[in-house]
Amino acid sequence: MNPGNAGTPGAGGRGTAPGAPTGSPVHPPSQPPPASPQSPSSPQSSSSPQSPSSRQPRSGRRTPGRWAGRLARLVSRPVSWATGAGTRPADGGSTTARDLALRHRLLLALSALLTLSLFVSYQGVHDGADPLRSSTAPAVLSLDTALYALGQAQRAAAQPAPTSDFQKQISVAVQSLAAAAADDDLGGPGGRQALQTVAGLITVYAVKVQQSQLQPDGSVLREAYLSYATSVLTEKGAGIQDRLRALQRQERAAVHRQTSFGPLLWLAWSVTLLLALALTAALLETQRFLRHRFRRRYNRQLIAAGLLLLAGVTVTVLFTVWTQAGMTDTRTLLDRPLPGRLIPDAGRHTASYLSGTGFRAAAAVWILIGGALLMALAETGLRRHINDYRFRPR
Repeated sequence: MNPGNAGTPGAGGRGTAPGAPTGSPVHPPSQPPPASPQSPSSPQSSSSPQSPSSRQPRSGRRTPGRWAGRLARLVSRPVSWATGAGTRPADGGSTTARDLALRHRLLLALSALLTLSLFVSYQGVHDGADPLRSSTAPAVLSLDTALYALGQAQRAAAQPAPTSDFQKQISVAVQSLAAAAADDDLGGPGGRQALQTVAGLITVYAVKVQQSQLQPDGSVLREAYLSYATSVLTEKGAGIQDRLRALQRQERAAVHRQTSFGPLLWLAWSVTLLLALALTAALLETQRFLRHRFRRRYNRQLIAAGLLLLAGVTVTVLFTVWTQAGMTDTRTLLDRPLPGRLIPDAGRHTASYLSGTGFRAAAAVWILIGGALLMALAETGLRRHINDYRFRPR
């Protein structure tokens, strides 16, 4: 090798490195060959940050808000089913199908709730009218009659000579007790037994009075029989009159229960009237919506449903007012002891006050029939338009 050629520049200004083959190019130290960007040994590829879109989440790490989204979807499903909002169309699409579904479900739900509420409210008033007319009020009047007849019998027993009036008054008292026994709930569970006891005591009273009347006037034995008979009739707590008065107080308490219009009934009727107003507003709004959207002036089924709703609520409210007024008048009449001459008049007034309550109570079944018809009219009034849009409820 010629040492003089080591530093001699070659053609084009290139030199030959020592130990390298002749003619191979030599890169200067200050210019290293550029590394590939994807080479693992490149310093830039190991230190350059990745873009956010190219990052992948680690396995097992949950995206923030995932559970909140699931909870929101879970809660929105029943709400969407009830309101029809779950079928919201895409931007710019028609909302007619969703609006029809919303009104359809609203009308059916309000009709069902109103029917149930009206039936419960109506029954709450009329359930007590028929027992009051058929058993409770007659029982109170029968007990009044028995007490009055026993009072008259006591006066007849004190007469010096026996009279037929005593036996007549005893017969009236016994017949009145038999009429009072027609009320199955008289005096609660022990009422029938109490009546039997009173009937037995009346028999004892009548026998003792008859024995006293057989004795000579002014004799000691006559006074003894009469005193014993009087104690059977008037003894405090255990006598016939006190037993009958106790039964009468229980019957008057039953009259108050059957005729009371308490807070629960006020609440039930308030809810019923609010539901009726809401359903009326929903029918009017649906009619306006159909007229605006389909250019139809009237929907006959919805108009019929509105008329049925107005007539049904008006009739049931009037029936309830009449029944409650009659029961209130009956309670006022029976809430005090009646003199004997007024008992027949009180019976006629009671029958007049409570006349027609049986018919009005039986009308409760028509509330259910009317509610079913109301729902059918609401269904048929919207079904044709829903089918035109081929809506499928979820």
